Amino acid sequence: MVWALSASFKPRADIFEYPPNLIPSPATLENFRNLLNGEPFWNWFAISVVTALLATVIAVFVCALAGFAFAKYRFAGKRILFSVMFSSLSVPFAVILVPLFVLVVKSGLSNPWFALIVPWVAPAFGIFMMQQYIVQSIPDEILEAARIDGATEFGIFLRVVLPLLRPPLGALAVWQFLHSYNSFLWPLVLISETDRYTIPLGLNILFKAENRSFDLVLPGAVLASVPTILVFLLLRKQLLEGLSTGAVKG
Repeated sequence: MVWALSASFKPRADIFEYPPNLIPSPATLENFRNLLNGEPFWNWFAISVVTALLATVIAVFVCALAGFAFAKYRFAGKRILFSVMFSSLSVPFAVILVPLFVLVVKSGLSNPWFALIVPWVAPAFGIFMMQQYIVQSIPDEILEAARIDGATEFGIFLRVVLPLLRPPLGALAVWQFLHSYNSFLWPLVLISETDRYTIPLGLNILFKAENRSFDLVLPGAVLASVPTILVFLLLRKQLLEGLSTGAVKG
């Protein structure tokens, strides 16, 4: 990462100089200008960030709700459904890629802003994570007290359960954002127009160009890392609390 940051400010001829010099001399912004003016980078950036944020918000809510249901309610088929969901963790995404693509196409979700988030809205890992945390950390007595006070079941989830789930939700949000933001295979199958690419696809076509445009790929990688760094900094407290809680509980 340090080398990529340094090389993105170097003239193209100096990127692979030997011995490597981590301090650009002379430093230039020409690579960034060429990237932003010559490629639809901001389109790639916007699509990646917006779809990752949408997928994260939806997934966090769905996983918390589903995990709460699996942890605290009894209903027909619960064990079978949970077993199927848990078993899906061992299924590689490539196995369901074609059926998922056919489903999206037949459902009319051809708009990439919506179709890109379909695989990430209810991750089995997130549901299992929430279910385990709720079972171990939220006693039934708290829920019964809320019911006695007249709270509805959904009200209990929103006002009692969600506030107690902040540590694992923060960890899940970081994981989900990175997973969606960095996804490559699903956008590769789904999107054909270059100006609708996500950042991983956009940087890939620059890297696979005939002359291997490292002077564009490296500044693109530096800019692409900004959202992930911001998400980590914003949620680092919840992430560390979630990981430490999991370690103690485990």
